[in-house]
Amino acid sequence: MKKRVCWAAAACLVALSSSAEAHSIYDGAWDLVFVTQRGACDPSYSFSVNISNGIVTHPNLVRFRGYVARSGAVRASVTVQDKYASGAGRLSGNTGQGRWSGYSGTARCSGYWTARRN
Repeated sequence: MKKRVCWAAAACLVALSSSAEAHSIYDGAWDLVFVTQRGACDPSYSFSVNISNGIVTHPNLVRFRGYVARSGAVRASVTVQDKYASGAGRLSGNTGQGRWSGYSGTARCSGYWTARRN
């Protein structure tokens, strides 16, 4: 019985420490700029996102998904009405960059994105 209690206590401590360590060094507000290099989409898009525990969110975009790995590798996608984009790249310190592609209506587009910690 004593061993079971010890294992249960150890499991609880591991779970608690894992939750406490879930914070990402990239947590916080980030300003993003998307620049279109190919295609007939708008020339650029700008908005801010929040990163919490490695999950990228936007308060007004319901169909936005993003994740930042501990290494800084980031992947995200967003859908707004007839527009869709997905991209990947890397954050490092207080900046980041990457590539994106998507469409607006029937126009196919691609380009690069930059990020700066707010």
